[in-house]
Amino acid sequence: MQSSPQPLSAGALALAQSFVRIRTVSDGSNLELIHAIRDALAPLGVKSRLTYDDSRTKANLFATLGEGKPAGIILSGHTDTVPWDGQDWSVDPLGGEVRDDRLYGRGSADMKAFIALAVANARTFLEADLPHAIHFAFSYDEEVGCFGVRGLIADMREAGVKPLACIVGEPTSMVPAIAHKGVWRYRCCVRGKEAHSSLTPQSVNAIEMAARVVTRLRDMAEGFERSEPRYEGFDVPFSTASVGQFHGGIADNVVPRDAEFRYEFRDLPTADVHAMQRELVAYAKSLEPAMQKVAPGTGFSFEPICEIPSFLGSEADAVTRLAQRLAGERRTTNVAFGTEAGLFKQAGIPTVVCGPGSINQAHQADEYVSLEQLARCEAFLQGLARTREFG
Repeated sequence: MQSSPQPLSAGALALAQSFVRIRTVSDGSNLELIHAIRDALAPLGVKSRLTYDDSRTKANLFATLGEGKPAGIILSGHTDTVPWDGQDWSVDPLGGEVRDDRLYGRGSADMKAFIALAVANARTFLEADLPHAIHFAFSYDEEVGCFGVRGLIADMREAGVKPLACIVGEPTSMVPAIAHKGVWRYRCCVRGKEAHSSLTPQSVNAIEMAARVVTRLRDMAEGFERSEPRYEGFDVPFSTASVGQFHGGIADNVVPRDAEFRYEFRDLPTADVHAMQRELVAYAKSLEPAMQKVAPGTGFSFEPICEIPSFLGSEADAVTRLAQRLAGERRTTNVAFGTEAGLFKQAGIPTVVCGPGSINQAHQADEYVSLEQLARCEAFLQGLARTREFG
């Protein structure tokens, strides 16, 4: 079913290179890129709505191609990237270099090239005079918790925009993805009571109390692996739980007053992550009476760090069938990584994930996307411009 795509247009490649060259690591601003997109759309008569974070150093961009037409299809992407500190790159991460039919640079696969292709083909969408609108939804801070897109979706609602569907252009090798796990990260802080290590009965050891909860988390993870109903199609077909960081203590001979650890759940679309978190918190709280018998004020506190809901679409969804047709793919896939798709789906918008490149190249040294994948994506978008009916 898949055929050889037409060559990638020079303009689309040049725009992708220019976007890769703009630094948009999540710890800094993305406004240079957002303004570049806005300025590329303005000469076409396309207005951009920007929604900012509290510091006004980051923004989402929402633009409608075909203002006044019935709401249509969202093309969604995030503008931020992960850092490259400590990675062994052989090219400049911000170079946007093309070598061996690959575009190299941080964000080339994840996912500035998709955004560039959409923007480069804006004129194509406008000149197609589609009966429905095409929307661009480009967010900030996806990599650190999908924070920006929440404001974008809220702003879209307030503006009365009710899209028919959403295509999230994360790297899936142009195979439509209809499911991914959620990513839920939490910080647990433990307050104990310090003492000289020769007087342990007069203390509450925060590290030891934290370790009990970590052990419980590990028990839960083993339970998921042992007993949870499998969801075939995922590399790991059950939910997982793990600890990523653990800190505590100031000296060998001081019973530690404070400890902190960070952990995550990656839940199947069919699992109840909130029940998982409640179970762990309840276990921690069950330890507090004994702790507080020694020292009032000791105990546990929990704080969410990242809450990315799982995503579950369907092969029967019209947007999935559309993506299959445009990509020339009979199959669908599930992906292991989190995306903004679950949030669009929660907003009542049928969604599919489909974009150029592979997640295997993302977040790595010498990140790249092949020009063949970009050509396939551009053909996909130009096919979308010829789609007169949806549903």
